[in-house]
Amino acid sequence: MKTNVLRVWYVPVLVLCLNAAEDFQWTKNNPGSFYYGTFPAGFLWGAGSSAYQTEGAWEEDGKGPSIWDVFTHKKGKVYKNDTADSACESYYRVKDDIQLLKDLKVHYYLLSMSWPRILPTGIKTEEVNEMGIQFYNDTINSLLENNIIPFVSLYHWDLPQALQEKYGGWQNASLINYFNDYANLCFETFGDRVKYWITFSNPWAVAEEGYETGKHAPGLKLSGTGAYKAAHHIIKTHAKVWHSYDKTWRREQQGMVGISLTSAWGEPMDLSNQDDIDAAERYVQFYLGWFANPIYRGDYPEVMKEYIGRKSAQQGLGLTRLPIFSAQEKSYIKGTSDFLGIGHFTTRYITRKNYPSLQGPSYYTDRDLQELVDPKWPNPGSKWLYSVPWGFRRLLNFAKTHYGNPLIYVTENGVSEKIYCIQLCDEWRMEYLKGYINEMLKAINDGVNVNGYTAWSLLDKFEWNKGFSERFGFYHVDFQNKNKHRHPKASVQYYKKIISANGFPNLRQVESWYYKALETCSTTNQLVSEDPLTTHMEMVTEIVVPIAFTLCILISAVLLVILLRKCN
Repeated sequence: MKTNVLRVWYVPVLVLCLNAAEDFQWTKNNPGSFYYGTFPAGFLWGAGSSAYQTEGAWEEDGKGPSIWDVFTHKKGKVYKNDTADSACESYYRVKDDIQLLKDLKVHYYLLSMSWPRILPTGIKTEEVNEMGIQFYNDTINSLLENNIIPFVSLYHWDLPQALQEKYGGWQNASLINYFNDYANLCFETFGDRVKYWITFSNPWAVAEEGYETGKHAPGLKLSGTGAYKAAHHIIKTHAKVWHSYDKTWRREQQGMVGISLTSAWGEPMDLSNQDDIDAAERYVQFYLGWFANPIYRGDYPEVMKEYIGRKSAQQGLGLTRLPIFSAQEKSYIKGTSDFLGIGHFTTRYITRKNYPSLQGPSYYTDRDLQELVDPKWPNPGSKWLYSVPWGFRRLLNFAKTHYGNPLIYVTENGVSEKIYCIQLCDEWRMEYLKGYINEMLKAINDGVNVNGYTAWSLLDKFEWNKGFSERFGFYHVDFQNKNKHRHPKASVQYYKKIISANGFPNLRQVESWYYKALETCSTTNQLVSEDPLTTHMEMVTEIVVPIAFTLCILISAVLLVILLRKCN
């Protein structure tokens, strides 16, 4: 859906209304203010990435194809027809990446496991790939040897292609048992060392982008039905996996199982307008609440049931397009999370907008709202990602209020840049981190139970349908070089200082971090500037020299033939 730019004259009205709002303690403070202080003792700092975006080795060592392998190999699906066939080559450079994590001083690393690397067809009874098992065993062991805790996501979008072809992917309830078999294999194999498990990372994108708009794999455009059906099966799968762990593995392994839900924050465009207030609530419920509400409260948000049900009836359907949980399923699903993973990147202003039911079924028109952005918000990279730190605090407080103040780990938070040239002095990323982490600190002081933060991401990597055009990493990756060299950006030093201080001690220290980080990146930039010459020489060695050698042989052969003819 198109996001409109908010006209400038709205801004003063919104600020005045925001300062007047007295409903919640956390809205009283100036949203742009900075709070100096530290995080609670024992707070965990981490970085993350996902298997498909970084590993590469897409068809090596017994790995089966995923839906993303197939999707990216179709022309026109990804920017510049990029693929993640080699990505960051992390399958071969995992120990190098763990050294980067060690240098970053993080407490944990959030990684995902590739389902088709472990089970090539997705079905445990058909084939288990021992080389895939060995790869993740080695990765986990290496992390622990370096005192880095593994946080493991079982699913970050790379469904085995065989399950898509045979069953239609997440449109089919058969995947519930197949995924549960895969999860139990992982618990059995790695659970003696892995104590933090995530069932699904950002299932909103899996459902909406994969089965509603078709922008992501598997590329299905089942508008108004596909996303709801996929989400329904994912939620039931999550619950089954949680119960499996609880029944079979928890007593012995003493681990935790949660889910990672990514959501933007929706702020009413006009805080004096009840329609806008309701629309903003609806925006977050259709986003975060879609998955969190069943897990924490037993059913979909009432507003989703109401709006989708009414639209379905107006469209002449006998039943609502939103699937229904039985009473038994509600009871089974409720409470199936030991922690809530929250991914968050940006915020929108929201206003009510009525969409005629005759326009056809769609997740977006079901919500009856419009998204707007303030043109003053920084937007250094992805078109959708505006830096609005104060929205983070509001989202965390929303989770606290609606879901009983659960234990929260922030599982994804970061900012991208568009890549036009190598840029290691990423001051915009440092500003983003400073603002968002500080709002998280304010939320903790509000009483939100946040125990860890995952910066997204460790490396520049494959960004789905955007290919390599957007970069989220602390480390720049040279995708043009076969060795995929990693170079630290300034934000590496800045994040290290936040971790070391466990927050923001005082103005003087925090300002010094910024300038020292920029000094470091200037030096690194000089070193990287020499890399093009190195890359050029490698190209000369690998391509030009063999061609020249071949030409020399051909010329010599021609001259020899001419000489022989003259002799005759």
